[in-house]
Amino acid sequence: MDLMTRARSQADRLLATVTLLAGLLVLTLGWYGVSGTPYPAEQLPYLISGGIGALFLLGLSATLWLSADLRDEWRKLDRIERAIRETPWEDGQHAVESYRPVDVSSGAVPDTVSDTDAADADAPTARLDRQNGGREPSSVSAGDRV
Repeated sequence: MDLMTRARSQADRLLATVTLLAGLLVLTLGWYGVSGTPYPAEQLPYLISGGIGALFLLGLSATLWLSADLRDEWRKLDRIERAIRETPWEDGQHAVESYRPVDVSSGAVPDTVSDTDAADADAPTARLDRQNGGREPSSVSAGDRV
């Protein structure tokens, strides 16, 4: 992957790095200006412009970097969701086909489950029980191989 392709794919991290360097530069220039005079009245403009400007740029850099990390996490979650949706179960049905959302737009939440819903709800757990060798969940520990 060449440098320009890498820069385009990581533009938010590149911008975060540039604002970090600019913030450090502004902070250094502000410190240099303050160090050149012993009078507080002459130091105030450097503190205001250098300090507040550097603080803003460093905060912007951190925000951009976190935004890039969150975008990467969302991409990973999208890939996982796509893989789950495309993986068929043992009965040939996809996970999306077996999922039926409950309509709660009216504000009423159903408090009972019909027999057909109960049978549908047991299908995924029955599959997991077969994978566990019929063991109860309390007897299965995190290190067990299934």
